[in-house]
Amino acid sequence: MFLLLWSKSEGRESELNQVTCGSLLKLLNTRHNVRLHSHDVKYGSGSGQQSVTGVENADDANSYWQIRGKPNRPCQRGEAIKCGQGIRITHMKTGRNLHTHHFSSPLSNNQEVSAFGENGEGDNLDVWSVQCDGIHWERDEAVRFKHVGTDVFLSVTGEQYSHPIRGQREVHGMSAPNQHNWWRSMEGVFLQPSQMPLRHDEL
Repeated sequence: MFLLLWSKSEGRESELNQVTCGSLLKLLNTRHNVRLHSHDVKYGSGSGQQSVTGVENADDANSYWQIRGKPNRPCQRGEAIKCGQGIRITHMKTGRNLHTHHFSSPLSNNQEVSAFGENGEGDNLDVWSVQCDGIHWERDEAVRFKHVGTDVFLSVTGEQYSHPIRGQREVHGMSAPNQHNWWRSMEGVFLQPSQMPLRHDEL
């Protein structure tokens, strides 16, 4: 009986260490120590869509993102995200999804990363695959995000913007995995698995 109780609590504890569907979090680029960020500022070149940057300030509310399922394939609220799973990463303040496409980024000439869509709905170029080693995305683990549509990795290499977003770093897509595309979940609200799934809990 003791062994059974122990194994159940052990399983629940490991669930609490995982990033789950519906979680609201900040993502830190571990090489450059900046958090993934967006705001209602459009690119002046390329797609002209909402810009995505990296910021050093840990307290900025514009750095919160929600983890959601793919379009037409929602994930269950509180369900652990699996390595290799396709997800959308939605900016909390503006409701736009992390997105990339074949435009050049303004500073480094890599692939532009933007925030796209309205009220959390964009298109199939909003889907990213979580690249990690185990079964699930662990909260204290560095992971990569590979874009499903164009095969680039979400990256930062240190280029800084001037006015109107002075000091913020360019975020872009790079074709190869390297030290610039490791990300770790930081501050946030991590939803626990619900024992009674409800339809409106799908995201």
